[in-house]
Parts: sequence; structure tokens; C-alpha cells
Amino acid sequence: MTTTANTFPTYEDVKAAKDRVHGVTRPVPVLEIDRDSFGTARVFLALDFMQSSGSFKDRGAANFIGAHLAAGSMPGAGVVIASGGNAGLACAWAAQRHGIRATVFLPTTAPAVKVAKLRTLGADVRQVGAEYAEAAAAAAEFASATGALASHAYDNPYIAAGAGTLLGEIHDQVPGLDTVVVAVGGGGLFAGTAMTAHALGVRVVAVEPANCRALNAAVEAGKVVDVPVDSVAADSLGARRASETALHWAQRAQARSVLVTEDAIRAARQLLWDHRHLAVEHAAATALAALTSGAYKPEDGERIAVVLCGANTDPSDLVTT
Repeated sequence: MTTTANTFPTYEDVKAAKDRVHGVTRPVPVLEIDRDSFGTARVFLALDFMQSSGSFKDRGAANFIGAHLAAGSMPGAGVVIASGGNAGLACAWAAQRHGIRATVFLPTTAPAVKVAKLRTLGADVRQVGAEYAEAAAAAAEFASATGALASHAYDNPYIAAGAGTLLGEIHDQVPGLDTVVVAVGGGGLFAGTAMTAHALGVRVVAVEPANCRALNAAVEAGKVVDVPVDSVAADSLGARRASETALHWAQRAQARSVLVTEDAIRAARQLLWDHRHLAVEHAAATALAALTSGAYKPEDGERIAVVLCGANTDPSDLVTT
């Protein structure tokens, strides 16, 4: 890792992550939406929820675990992480591949489907507090007490660089890609995507729920700030503040930040089910909601990739027509 205390991960770190995760994570499938509601723009869906643990988080977890194993810095106590669900699942999956103990702290509001899946992956699951921040504090205490290696759901250079491998795969499949649209929570996926986008000359659109806007508020303030968390997508996008890395890359890549309503998120999720039979998380639908709600309006002929980031969801609330 090329970072220091005064620098941020870069595209060079993404390229190193690509080598580590090759053959471990699954290449992302990309398909074009056959709809005319976006004018002459071409819109592609990147189905990264098809990773082993059900979300893009496998990329960062595989890079984090692989890097520490290579460096000989994985302790006997294993790894610990706090998560809304998906980062914990990815960490448990990556740890299980190597016989490493994984302890995962979750808020009590984490979806039952994610808790159950964590246990099938052999994780030691501990639920603390109603929000991610409370689970994170408990995880930090656990790491201090046991010597376990602390991972992070998004604010770690290995995690962000691993996430950055996604856009390169999309770019290879969509010649002339102009724009990538991605949902943002704490900013791990966004930061990695922005690093790669900046290197490849691709525009970045960061999408957040209107009541869960950590990056949007940071861009507005010019510094990371705490925000309230209140969204149907909060289990994945419910960070109180974005990472410094996410803000840095939002500024450097000149990313566009847009907000979407709860109704728009639910409608986009239902649309994916109605037209593609894709049952995704509300967080994944948040990215598409930027287009379907008009929060981001494509230009004529624009080639846009929308990242569908996770599908660890209970589909029972999707209406079958």
C-alpha cells in the first residue's frame, strides 16, 4: 500500500488490488437496459451483487485479507469488523476462505437475512446499538482487548482500493463509457470508483438518500461532518459521516453529488424487479433512482453504468404483478 498518514490511496493501489483479488472475486456481469425512457442515452447495469457474499464488498475484503496475509500481519485473534451487514458478510467470507476467525459487530437493526447469512459463514456475530456507529465503537473496544485485526466497512485504504477494481471491469465491457453512477454510504465504493474513474476519464455521480447524505454534506461543507441517518437504505448507506478519502476523491474527481427520495428508491427497486426480476437491496436501487427520478438527467448519447451494489435483502415486500 502506497499510502502514508498524510496521503490517500490512489489508482496505483487499485492496480495492486486487482492482482490480489484476481481469481478470488467474480468478474462483474454487465447488461444494457432495453428501455427508451432515457432518450438516446445508453444505460448499463453492473451486477456486482453477484459476488459470493451478495455485494461488491467482497472486493475490499479479499484485498484487505490478502494484503495482511502476504505481509504476515494477520494475528491469531483473527479479524474484527463493524458493519450494517454487507461488509461483515464479505469479511466473514474472505476470512473463512483462509480459516481465519471473524468477529462481526452489527447494530440491532441489521436485517435478519444478513445476520443469518453471517452465521452460516462461521462468523462470531455480536449485535450492539441501533446504529452502525455504536457497533463500530464496540468493535474498536474488542480489537483493543483481544488484539484482533480491525477492518472497516469503508474507511480503510485496502477496502477502498479493492472496491476500485469494479470500474475497470465495467470499463472493459462498455467501450466509450462516459459516466458511472454509484450509491454512497461511508464512501468505500465511491472512493475506489472515483480513483479509477479519474484515471480512466470517466465521470462519477454519487447518489445518496436525502435523509442519509454523509458525502453530500461533506462536499457542501468542504470537510467531513456528522449527519442524521434516516432511510430505508440505512442498513447499507447509514454512515453518520463519509471518510476523508471519499471527500478527497469527490473533490479531485469533480464528482457530482445528487440526492433521491425514499419513494424514488422504493420505486427503482420495484422497477428492477418488474423489468428484470432482480431483487436488490434498497442501497442498490438508490443508484438507479438517480436516473429514474430525474435527479441525474443523461445527455444525448451518454453511456452510463449504474452499479447495483448488493442483494442481501428480503424480497417479500416486492410486489409481483
